[in-house]
Amino acid sequence: MFATALVFPAACHRRSRSRGHGRGSGLAAPIPKPLHPDALTRFVDPLPIPRVLEPDGLRADPDDAGARIPYYRVAMRPVDVRVHRDLPLTRMWGYGGAVPGPTIETRSGRALLVEWVNELPARHIFSIDHTLCGAERDRPDVRAVVHVHGAQVPPESDGFPEDWVPPGRSAVCHYPNRQDAKTLWYHDHAMGIERLNQYAGLFGAFIVRDDVEDALGLPRGPYEVPLMLSDRLFTADAQLRYPTSGNPNSPWVTEFHGDALLVNGKLFPYLEVEPRRYRFRVVNASNSRVYYLSLSGGKTFHQIGSDQGLLSAPVPLQSVSLSPAERADLLVDFTASAGQRLILQSQSFQLLELRVSGRTAEKSGSLPATLRSVPRMPESLAVKTRTLTLNEYEDPKTHGTLMLLNATRWNAPVTEKPLLDSVEIWSFVNLTEDAHPIHLHLVRFQILDRQLFDADEYKMSGTMRPTGDRMLPPANEAGWKDTVRVDPGTVTRIVVRFEGYAGRYLWHCHVLEHAANEMMRPLEVVRL
Repeated sequence: MFATALVFPAACHRRSRSRGHGRGSGLAAPIPKPLHPDALTRFVDPLPIPRVLEPDGLRADPDDAGARIPYYRVAMRPVDVRVHRDLPLTRMWGYGGAVPGPTIETRSGRALLVEWVNELPARHIFSIDHTLCGAERDRPDVRAVVHVHGAQVPPESDGFPEDWVPPGRSAVCHYPNRQDAKTLWYHDHAMGIERLNQYAGLFGAFIVRDDVEDALGLPRGPYEVPLMLSDRLFTADAQLRYPTSGNPNSPWVTEFHGDALLVNGKLFPYLEVEPRRYRFRVVNASNSRVYYLSLSGGKTFHQIGSDQGLLSAPVPLQSVSLSPAERADLLVDFTASAGQRLILQSQSFQLLELRVSGRTAEKSGSLPATLRSVPRMPESLAVKTRTLTLNEYEDPKTHGTLMLLNATRWNAPVTEKPLLDSVEIWSFVNLTEDAHPIHLHLVRFQILDRQLFDADEYKMSGTMRPTGDRMLPPANEAGWKDTVRVDPGTVTRIVVRFEGYAGRYLWHCHVLEHAANEMMRPLEVVRL
């Protein structure tokens, strides 16, 4: 991290960068004996497949008083989960009694309502840093608000971080689903404690289907598998532990990387597959970890979709990286692997064993040559270009840390006010030494390019001096996105149309520890 002297604004206190592993709500606690996942027998548990949620009835459509649409009631509550055959039950927090929560499925243009009910306990299971903006002591320890990541929804249903509800309360959200087929996901978004709530288990998949996708003949039913990736730390008795700074007054830590990598909430699971083509909808639901996914033996697979739906054509790959909140829609053909066992891995971490049966399977059909039209948005459509910096400050005397977008605090007046239906170019200038996955609520966008620049010169004089050519996005990033990786010392440009709804939304880094430390800003889509 680069260091520079900074007078911290009074709105929030300094945060320590020291690291530790204490637990509790106010006092430093001894470090519990850790679980060592490598000591466990691998691939003894079948991969859990989250159930598809069924409606609890019909209710009036807020957009059409004469129409009735599906209504779901989803409670957030404690749940005991067995993450491995040889471990005792782990207490987590889940949606609908499960971690991950049940999958919500719908079709494009079919609206639905979800009542998100907070049935969590009044006391949090992790240490809360009350110096973080929005997590002050005058707020309930346990608060929750749900964001369907990537959904185009009215502002009151988007999951604004300050629209939380305490235990015993609920919120009804309206999802019109006027979007193409895509893999979305839902997770907690409560101001100041999102990192803790999601870590406790509050996340699940949300899938939108449409006729265009149906016509492609892609794998369905048992041949279409969601893979929600998350990493955790456990105590020796299999209870969750989340690291703290060691300072009981300011336990926030800069990032989190656990040594137990879970797939659909299970450690080292296996999946029995037939020698045919499968579709895997992969979601990075980790707080901070980037996954570098590949199959053992260098087996080639095809990516057919990213955050906001199908690509224009399948992209052959031997590895794919996913930053927090990014998704990848993958096709893997096991036809030539009958009788073999393959490993889905992320660098040295083994995630999932794929056991291919030796029996003859029904043929999968040919791989579609084209998937969906994804016309590129020309820069000439943009009515405004914004240059937005990613900042991290460290006081060398106190080691206090502050992470900001465009050097602006969360509670400062809104500065990003795009017009409804207008197109803008946003240039993210990364002045830190970290990569940051930047997520814009409400919208989808396209990556224009990335370019290295002299960050030191920019910090000293504000002069932008490129040090390399502009790099177009690779083919698997050339579709519609809602989260973009912004590399250190790089300007990353996106082009985005602010369509759908006017109102209050936000943009932020999706490393949840960074977002908690104010790497998050509101935006307001306004009408003329």
